[in-house]
Formats: sequence, C-alpha cells, structure tokens
Amino acid sequence: MRQSRVYTPHRLSSSGTVELEGPVSHYLSRVLRLSAGDHIGLFNGDGKNYLGEISEIRRQSVLVRLSGSELADNESPLKITLVQAISRSERMDYSLQKATELGVFRIQPVISSRVEVRLDEKRAIKRLAHWRGVVVSACEQSGRATVPEVNASVSLEDWIPGDRELPNLVLDPLSATKMSSFSIPGDAVSLLVGPEGGFTLEEMDKLQSKGAMPVSFGPRVLRTETAGPAAIAVLQSMAGDL
Repeated sequence: MRQSRVYTPHRLSSSGTVELEGPVSHYLSRVLRLSAGDHIGLFNGDGKNYLGEISEIRRQSVLVRLSGSELADNESPLKITLVQAISRSERMDYSLQKATELGVFRIQPVISSRVEVRLDEKRAIKRLAHWRGVVVSACEQSGRATVPEVNASVSLEDWIPGDRELPNLVLDPLSATKMSSFSIPGDAVSLLVGPEGGFTLEEMDKLQSKGAMPVSFGPRVLRTETAGPAAIAVLQSMAGDL
C-alpha cells in the first residue's frame, strides 16, 4: 500500500518530533483514519523527503516522530517558468496541477486583454493562496519535494518590461515556426500561454519586440488549460526528463 505523504511548512530534520495541525491533522486522522504507529512521509519544499511515524493522535493535532530524510532526486534539469494567462477556476487549477506534476519550476499568472477573469485585491490574494494550495497538493501526489513558486498575478503590460527573464517561447497557432524546431539554449526556458482567444496582435508584437519567439504546437488548437502542460511535457522530453 502506498505510504501517505503530506506537506507541512514546519522546519523538518532527520530526528525529533513535529506537531501537525489544521487541515493536515484532519486529513491524516479523520480522512485517512491513520493511527499511532502508522508511517507517513513529510516534505516542506526544501528538496528532501522526511520519514515519520505517527506517535500520537490528539484532538486538534497529530504528533509525528521523524526518523530520517533523503534527497528527492526527481527534479528536472530544465527550469521551466510557465507564464499562464489566467483562466476560470477549474481550468486554471488544471493548468497549475498538471504543470506541477510535469516538473515546472515557477508559475507566473498574467492578465492579458482577453482574460475574462478580473480580480480585485482581496480576490487576488485569495486566489493566489488557492493556487499555491493546488500546487502543494500536486507535489504531494507526484512525489516532488520542491514546491514550484507561484507568483502574484500581474498584468501582461506590467510583466513584460519588468521581467528580466523574458519568455523564450510564446505558443501561437499561427506561427510558421514549429516548437519541435526550437533548440533549448541552456537550463532555463520560459513558456507563455495565452487565454481563450489568444493574445491580441498588439500583445504579440510587444512580446516579440522584447525577444519572445512565437511557436506553433501541433496541427490542432489546444485549450488554454491543455496547451501549457502539453508543451511542458514536450520541453521536458527534449531535456531528457521524460
């Protein structure tokens, strides 16, 4: 049976005891119905997996005795930054979840002209917390011990001039350049994915003027939530990760 594995923001070590509270405690004790003596895995995003054994189930927390650690040797040699135009809730969640499972390094949500989702400051903060939770859950499921960074959403206009690592690739079904012809120049690449309806001509012109390379991705037009993960899979395969 597969061992349960959960994320905690606590500092972890190869020994000692950690107290898990809140949703994680509820998940272990009420959902999985684990008990004292059961073994679980822990990670906090530092690149290591920690071995633990539940020593006590309390009313509001779970005590775990740590018994070892090991480096998680499953990160991609290619650092991919997904610059994803925001889509509606389930679609955005899918994009982030699958991108994380496929080994994305960083995620930057952007708002372009054709993005239908508009977030005020309060909603933007809540949505960012939710997206980070989606990414953490995907790490739990996929065995990753390094949690991809999810940046706060910004407008495409604000992001283009302020980002020193501009996108290498912009998915564009009208481009004559195929993604398969792209040669990865180093160990990092940015991938920009537009919203439903794509980027406007003005946005594409500005992106290209800043060094972005439009590439087409197959003979069919993919949905915004499909395009990012599919392109990431291709890039990872080119880099020898898949």
